[in-house]
Amino acid sequence: MTEILTALLVVTGGLFAVAAALGVLRLPDILIRMHASTKAGTLGCGLILVAVAVHFGETGIIARAVAAIVFLMLTAPVAAHMIARAAYRTGVPLWKGMVIDEFAPPRPATKDAAGERLSDEP
Repeated sequence: MTEILTALLVVTGGLFAVAAALGVLRLPDILIRMHASTKAGTLGCGLILVAVAVHFGETGIIARAVAAIVFLMLTAPVAAHMIARAAYRTGVPLWKGMVIDEFAPPRPATKDAAGERLSDEP
């Protein structure tokens, strides 16, 4: 029974890792790629570490696996945020399908011939 559970965890973790790799290759934008790699990659690594803990079943190995999972869960979101922030601030081009850019500078309001403000839209 332990072997079956271990095999399922390893295969599921591997599938999540493959999904993360495909996301990095196929997605159009650095922010979206980073999202795929951090979320699916962290889940894949975590499942494989759980499989290691289940397979060996020793206290020391379980403690190391849990410590590694906690470390992944704490550092992956912070690293992803910092990479995204650096990419945005250095001007990496965003996907053309992006509708909202909340950090973009405000656009100037359009005015009519008399100088009256019409709207904030171009």
